[in-house]
Amino acid sequence: MIRKPIAWIAVAAVGAAVAAVAISARSARSALPPPQAALDTAFAPTIANAARPSGPPPEGMVWIPGGEFSMGATAASEGMCELHGVTRDALPVHRVYVDPFWMDATEVTNAQFAIFVKATGYRTVAERVPTAEDFPGAPPENLVAGSILFAPPPGPVRLDDHYQWWRYQKGASWRHPLGPGSDLKGRENYPVVHVAYADAMAYAKWAGKRLPTEAEWEFAARGGLSGKLYAWGDEFRPGGKYMANTYQGQFPAQDTGQDGHAGLGTVGSYPPNGYGLYDIAGNAWEWVSDWYRPDYYRRLASTGIAARNPQGPDDPFDPAEPGEKKRVHRGGSFLCTDQYCTRYMVGTRGKGEVSTGTNHVGFRCVRS
Repeated sequence: MIRKPIAWIAVAAVGAAVAAVAISARSARSALPPPQAALDTAFAPTIANAARPSGPPPEGMVWIPGGEFSMGATAASEGMCELHGVTRDALPVHRVYVDPFWMDATEVTNAQFAIFVKATGYRTVAERVPTAEDFPGAPPENLVAGSILFAPPPGPVRLDDHYQWWRYQKGASWRHPLGPGSDLKGRENYPVVHVAYADAMAYAKWAGKRLPTEAEWEFAARGGLSGKLYAWGDEFRPGGKYMANTYQGQFPAQDTGQDGHAGLGTVGSYPPNGYGLYDIAGNAWEWVSDWYRPDYYRRLASTGIAARNPQGPDDPFDPAEPGEKKRVHRGGSFLCTDQYCTRYMVGTRGKGEVSTGTNHVGFRCVRS
């Protein structure tokens, strides 16, 4: 039973689409075009809708005007990841139109999720004891409630074996984000984590909202910009300033916290993007509503027209784990680093098995 969730985390949270990957980015990068050259030829300007909302914003939400934009990434993004092959599912760049909507300015916090739980008595997937029906053949002693936890090794390790820094932790949940000995004291304004897809959906429904589509999420994340590597532009640290909670130090052994946070951090700690959204890159990955398929962008691009309000593919498929049902993750997390993979880049994608939560995956909601 424990082995299966750990297998899920190999791709769901870290994005290692293939178990054995050669880490050879230094040589591979030299064969790729300079990032800006590739971006300039792939993207067209964003055409935002001019209409404004008629009423005041819902509490904690910002207006996203919608419109037509260029969605996806180029080979330049692939070249910025030490772990190769994990951004190819974000190609090719294609035109998409989305209607306007409201979006949470920040990821849903522990304090907000606690209000939901108090009102409804909801128990997350991580808090429920797995059943023998769900895991046939599993020893009874392995059927314990818990979640996936990042566990840094004591020193440097090879980066081709993610099992060295992830473990299934008994008793880990949104209430106990670092395991049974931890709690939410001082973490009230952190993103809620250890939430499976169903948990995010349940909160959204209770709040009168929904999860964003992948297209809505990317339109919002770009903040009106077109073809930029990051939600704020093409420079990772403009003027030497950190713009997101990512990983500094030697991955995965030591996060030095030079950006102000070692590990997960409070929401809203960095400047917002052009639409007023905080932490749209780094800190915690975010669930979106689309099923995951690596070929979906190619399908959309093949029509030659802008897809209108795409909802994602009809069914999921991940060639790395064909039997697992996965939804898309967006935005990267505090674990993103150019030593492994920099998927805080705005056009890139993640994926997660729907019943698996981790301590670096959360969500934010939208309202039409």
